[in-house]
Amino acid sequence: MIDQRPSSDSGLETAAAVALAMDLMAIPGRSREEGKVVEFIRSKLLDAGLPASRIEVDSANHLTPHGGEVGNLIVKLPGTRRAPRRLLMAHMDTVPICLGSHPRLDGNVIRSADPSTGLGGDDRAGVAVVLTAALEIVRRNIPHPPLTLLFTVQEEIGLYGARFVSVKKLGSPKYCFNWDGGDPCYVNVGATGDYGMEIDIHGIASHAGVHPERGVSAIAIASLAIADLTQNGWHGLIHKGRHRGTSNVGFIAGGEATNVITPLVRLRAEARSHDPVFRKRIVDAYRKAFTKAARSIKSSDGRTGRVEFSVELKYESFRLDPDEPVVALAKSAVSTVGLTPELYVGNGGLDANWMVAHGLPTVTLGCGQHDIHTTNEWLDVSAFLTGCRIGLLIASGQLG
Repeated sequence: MIDQRPSSDSGLETAAAVALAMDLMAIPGRSREEGKVVEFIRSKLLDAGLPASRIEVDSANHLTPHGGEVGNLIVKLPGTRRAPRRLLMAHMDTVPICLGSHPRLDGNVIRSADPSTGLGGDDRAGVAVVLTAALEIVRRNIPHPPLTLLFTVQEEIGLYGARFVSVKKLGSPKYCFNWDGGDPCYVNVGATGDYGMEIDIHGIASHAGVHPERGVSAIAIASLAIADLTQNGWHGLIHKGRHRGTSNVGFIAGGEATNVITPLVRLRAEARSHDPVFRKRIVDAYRKAFTKAARSIKSSDGRTGRVEFSVELKYESFRLDPDEPVVALAKSAVSTVGLTPELYVGNGGLDANWMVAHGLPTVTLGCGQHDIHTTNEWLDVSAFLTGCRIGLLIASGQLG
């Protein structure tokens, strides 16, 4: 059972916070389908007495390559005292494996009662932290600086909500805090950058039984290229001298019948590194491997396949200075709840990547998530509630 009494340090209604997280995790809302989550958050804020005029949705979904039901949800609260504006944020979408989640509380852990689904704590737990802070402030009339709440869309498929957020609608916040992670003692001040690659391999079709020699298999070209990258240390975890990075071919599609030499294969891959120059070297290694493989296979009349290769910067790496005021505020909040703050730089992308690119220094904090993107996903309730206390401290401006 969760203690329903307000905690002595923050007045947080713990049972209400846990119930809110469980309600949020039960809402279907994978990337591009966040509309029900928006309506849930809106209804909670309106029921708490927040005027509808302070709640709006931007047009980010009209700018992303995938469309979508709805844009980012932006909520602005005028301050009850003069101070720089603070922004609290989390992303609303979940990965497809979380569809059908049935959150169940078991002691200090929440899991999906359906073992075939993920929980959706990534990032509904983060949404619950931000929403809990706002509801506590509105319901209890807690003094606070000007606040912006940002609930983003399409984080899981490329950070598109944060990338295309209507920055002018955010109110020029000075300090920005993102909840998306595990242990609340970690203050994430940096993250890697990521290039997405789309590779179309054009082979030559032929009858695989009658005249296979007249064709060029796009599948064979892909196989040679991936083997080359793997054998030469450019696929998976990459160490080249002092340089580090990762890459992965994560999607392959092609072919319709075994009696046809496959003429087209489409791949999607990624290259990550904190070093932008080295990240480009990884992409170049991919380009060379696929081009070489296409040239190495010839039909009986000397023809070869060809490769179409496109690259997109999904997000750039960043690393905040440890002396940034927003970092100091985050560390102070973590210390205030009795933890020792630890600065951390991650190898995954965060909405903070694009917030920093927009000129808004943003730290990311934990809220109890574990084993995300799997059916083993679980939420540590104690860590989640600690994240809520940190959120309320930051939102109320009790830390300066």
